[in-house]
Amino acid sequence: MDYAIDREHRMWATFCHLAGLLSLTGIPFVGLIGPLVIWLLKKDQSSFIDDQGREAVNFQISMGIYMLVAGFLILVLVGIPLMIGLVLAEIILILIACIRSNEGDLYRYPLTIRFL
Repeated sequence: MDYAIDREHRMWATFCHLAGLLSLTGIPFVGLIGPLVIWLLKKDQSSFIDDQGREAVNFQISMGIYMLVAGFLILVLVGIPLMIGLVLAEIILILIACIRSNEGDLYRYPLTIRFL
């Protein structure tokens, strides 16, 4: 645990990750918009928020791409289990990221394409 990172900064970094769960509402792009808005509003306050917000946004963009591919693969019946696996992985990885960033650790999502 890194005590050097301010509690408020850890909280906002956690919110960046947590906002990604909005994608479970089924509304297109809301899982990306939530972390993006928090990151854009708070990134100048802390390098920790900037790093974790950027990571959350990159993860949501990557998951969107993976979900699109899985959606096309539904036509060949491979996409259904792939889509279920992606949703479960997204939930689990976001929860892990929330815990880690709340502890002050820099978390890196696996299989994330670094756009930002």
